[in-house]
Amino acid sequence: MSSKVVAVLSSILVLVCLVAIPAKAAEDDAAPKFKTKDVMKKAMKGPLLKKVASGDASDEEKKELHAMMVALSKNKPKKGDEESWKKLTGALVKASQAAVAGDAKAGGMLKKAANCKACHTSHK
Repeated sequence: MSSKVVAVLSSILVLVCLVAIPAKAAEDDAAPKFKTKDVMKKAMKGPLLKKVASGDASDEEKKELHAMMVALSKNKPKKGDEESWKKLTGALVKASQAAVAGDAKAGGMLKKAANCKACHTSHK
């Protein structure tokens, strides 16, 4: 094989890698880490959200709650309008981010955003 052919094939291989690797990473970022059912069980019905809202949670627990709220916002609602879902889950993400940042108002924000009836009426 000539050196020109090897150079062209090498260039093509590099381009394929440069396109494929970020595409795979984007797919991983798009997939939620937690299913809605898991978030409901551990965070909403479980003690995690209440613990963070009360100010008794560790930094690790605050980060875990935030990761769950981000995943929840990426999940599709069982029913109802996606715009409403994004608005409701967006408030949870914002409140959990405030908790991670140490905002003194985060507890109140979480309590207000975690309105079960508002979400379940439209989306469950």
